[in-house]
Amino acid sequence: MPLPRWFAERVEPTAPDAELRVSTIELFFDLVFVFTITQLTSLLVDDFTRQDGEGFTGQGTVQAILIFGLLWWMYSGYAWLTNTVPPERAARRVLILGGMAGFLIMALAIPRAFSGSGVAFAVGYLVIVLVHAGLYLQATAAIARVVPFNLAATALVFAAAFVDPPWNYALWAAALVLIWLSPIFIGQKGFPLHPAHIVERHGLLVIIVLGESIVAIGIGATDGHPGAALIVAALLGLALTASLWWVYFARDESGPEHALMRADVVRRTRLILGAYFYAHIPILLGIVATAAGIHKAVGHGHLDLGPAVALAGGTALFLLGDLWFRRVLGPARTAVRVAAALLAAATVPIGLWSSAAHLGALVVLLIAMICVENVLQRQAATA
Repeated sequence: MPLPRWFAERVEPTAPDAELRVSTIELFFDLVFVFTITQLTSLLVDDFTRQDGEGFTGQGTVQAILIFGLLWWMYSGYAWLTNTVPPERAARRVLILGGMAGFLIMALAIPRAFSGSGVAFAVGYLVIVLVHAGLYLQATAAIARVVPFNLAATALVFAAAFVDPPWNYALWAAALVLIWLSPIFIGQKGFPLHPAHIVERHGLLVIIVLGESIVAIGIGATDGHPGAALIVAALLGLALTASLWWVYFARDESGPEHALMRADVVRRTRLILGAYFYAHIPILLGIVATAAGIHKAVGHGHLDLGPAVALAGGTALFLLGDLWFRRVLGPARTAVRVAAALLAAATVPIGLWSSAAHLGALVVLLIAMICVENVLQRQAATA
């Protein structure tokens, strides 16, 4: 049976010098992906309320990390896909919607992915792997080197659904290690990626995920009375989220794009892999943990140990991830950022005393860090 004409026709990759911007269907796709991030936040929140006998300590955190690792690999794959094969034709948009359906299936399965919904998660993962491979093969055969690793990881997740702990965790971990290390086995010869599209796509994703912190404020506020204390905590939660936005976006937004444009194709691919795949893992996980902490901080006078660690540790993880991101693309204020991350992690005791004070301390710390970095940047420019 011959292939449909729309699929059989090979697609030439978009010319490297052509302008390529993020399309609306890519933003639509990202909204579904962020729903999976919301589900990961719920796993962290469950850790805070877990009773004895309901699993090991930190179970939700371990599950969230394993699930996120697999999800992030394929999300990045789709970002690279639409960078090479823009979803301009109707048939391709339909297939992208099919990939969205796969992410939605996984999102619905996440709460019980390790205890009853593993098959559903694996089915959703198989859908996004097959759609991704089919669309990418229209433009380049290079993706054929990656597909076997993606399918092998999917098979490991399927197998994990039929075994009990700790073997299911071991299989998930094996799947994660397999795909994360696949670039080493494949050999990176470079993809003709468009820097402006990569920078814009991931920047928009960070904004959407930061919006999860705003949602966490609203959800947390439903647990308390709308009095002065709750309003103050909600405003501080908004200020903390805005500070994270400032850290990521307030500098020269064209800097990353220019850094990528100056590199050749092979080096550019490696820079994108380092800055926008690996370095964005702690950035996004930091936002997820911070959102879980904000969820508990708003509407409560003080925090238990788990939410306090999530709030302080999430902020510190975000700062270190952003530093990693900057260091891959160029010079960065390492000492200032590391000191701020350590101070953020040390604020846990404040949360045990007062949730509002904890939020306020983190806001003051981030503002101070931003001011110090700006002063140092101006001094360097003057010199």
